[in-house]
Amino acid sequence: MAAPERSARLLVGLLAGGAAAHFLLPKPFDATIPRALPGRPRTWTYASGVVELAVATAVAVPATRRVGGLLAAGLFTAIFPANVKMAYDWRDRPAPLKAAAYARLPLQAPLVLWALRVSRQEALRRQG
Repeated sequence: MAAPERSARLLVGLLAGGAAAHFLLPKPFDATIPRALPGRPRTWTYASGVVELAVATAVAVPATRRVGGLLAAGLFTAIFPANVKMAYDWRDRPAPLKAAAYARLPLQAPLVLWALRVSRQEALRRQG
């Protein structure tokens, strides 16, 4: 399997795993939902899981991979505020938990770049 294909499949796995976690372990995700959003946090948790699964599907299918990569980059950008909220909310937790919450923040940039690379590689594959 070529490196671009492997990279796309790994991204699909990350997104699909994250989507599954929204349904299997929703409580931690509920806690990251801003109170300013209307409705129940659980509804937002499930909705974001559906979106993550849809994006994973778009990346998985070569015909939609270029757009799927762009959508994944947008998704990773959109969830950054939830990660900031989590880091703030966990500021008084034990050091290992606090460190994990803070570590998530700089990890968003490589995730966005990875998704953009998957999109770009698919576009190049189609040209060549």
